[in-house]
Amino acid sequence: MRVVALHEDVLVGRSAYWQTNCTIVHCGDETFVVDSPPLPEELEALGGVLEHVGWSCSGLLATHADWDHLLGRLAFPSLALGCCETSSARLAAEPGAAARELRAFDEQNYVERPAPLSLGQVQALPVPGVLEIGDQELELYPTGGHTADGMAIFVPWAEVLICGDYLSPVEIPMLSGGGSRSEYRATLERLRELVERSEHVIPGHGAVLDRTRALAILAEDLSYLETLEMPLARRDSEQQRIHAANLLKVEAEPGS
Repeated sequence: MRVVALHEDVLVGRSAYWQTNCTIVHCGDETFVVDSPPLPEELEALGGVLEHVGWSCSGLLATHADWDHLLGRLAFPSLALGCCETSSARLAAEPGAAARELRAFDEQNYVERPAPLSLGQVQALPVPGVLEIGDQELELYPTGGHTADGMAIFVPWAEVLICGDYLSPVEIPMLSGGGSRSEYRATLERLRELVERSEHVIPGHGAVLDRTRALAILAEDLSYLETLEMPLARRDSEQQRIHAANLLKVEAEPGS
């Protein structure tokens, strides 16, 4: 996992697997770890990263309830996991689903872990809203379309947007279970103003973006959702698979 500083209060680590991003936000004597890398050695390294910069993790946040964003509990098992109310409701409605999906991933990829995933205490956060950190506030905004749940987190003093599984330079829009094309488009329009306020945009997967590149991807993703024609830069075999699944999802939507 490669860790870089975007601001004196914001670090981001990109996993070697799926280019998954995990963000560390600090202010005063509080530090939140947002989302998670998927591999055990990367999760283990998070504690060393915090120790190196002299921060102590005070809480975990997840942009949405997909299993690969919930693994911070494996690195910090005593801490509560914060997520938006829709994600909290999804986790309550799908007890054990994240642990089962992680187990399937591990079996498929021959990954061994020291302990199974237990989500423990989940704290539902009102979104839209704010979350205090030190003497500052994180701004929380609803996201939907990729899944039925989710939130984007804006760090105003650092001009950093953590947007979850949106605006990825490596992955086309993915309409997962509970997601929808119309909600995805609404989320992208909602994110536009936040991107315009941002110096850095952190997608769920792929390299950190500057404002110009993020706006370009936003336009590409809106075009894809309108026309269902894949962007030229994202047409590898995995994106073709995602596109085929999206077509089935769109065909099943009412009014299609």
